[in-house]
Amino acid sequence: MAGQHLKHLITSQERLRDQVANALRAALIAGELQPGAVYSAPALAADFGISATPVREAMLDLAREGLVEPVRNKGFRITEVSERDLDQYTELRALIEVPTIGAITRSADRRRLEELRPVAEEIVTSARDHDLIRYLDADRRFHLSLLALSGNDRLVETVGDLRKRARLYGLTALAERGLLVASAQEHHELLDTMLTGDAAAAEACMARHLGHVRSLWAESETGPGSESGGDDVSRAPVR
Repeated sequence: MAGQHLKHLITSQERLRDQVANALRAALIAGELQPGAVYSAPALAADFGISATPVREAMLDLAREGLVEPVRNKGFRITEVSERDLDQYTELRALIEVPTIGAITRSADRRRLEELRPVAEEIVTSARDHDLIRYLDADRRFHLSLLALSGNDRLVETVGDLRKRARLYGLTALAERGLLVASAQEHHELLDTMLTGDAAAAEACMARHLGHVRSLWAESETGPGSESGGDDVSRAPVR
């Protein structure tokens, strides 16, 4: 995993431990950390350019979430996620997020929505630059900040947990082929639609966005368990 992708995420006001955990989740989801592989805290800390302690603490957080498992005297092994798990995470996110976007469209202060515009642009820029770690970090911040406008903290926590547990196989290949930019631009489209106040249109836009990456993954030639990329979209969770 390239250290430069990680270092530039350690810049916000979050606790260092939380920043590292978020960066590791993004790297894991993007496939920069490979399922079944074992990583040591000192080696990851060298990538971040920090001490091993916050990295070890962050990995323990990920272990509690089921994303990694400790390996005695070696580090942490990245756990694998089944197709059924990914399908269920996808279904749950759609059940929660689509109607919530409709409710937010009907009630949210339009200025609060516009405040998310810079984050939406960061997602697009990251996709164009093939910076997958920053792309996923910005995508996480956009979606959770948008859902936070519902005022339901437990809902945001639930979606955040579902996102943490998912894996986005084939993302690197999609980025290299320029297919990720279209999905990234849908964040601007979603904001534009919500700003019109049309809740039904906003829900449709959100549903389409959640399914877009799944469709893109089917075109990828690097999906696990498929020599040609195949049509097995069940492995690709929404982001």
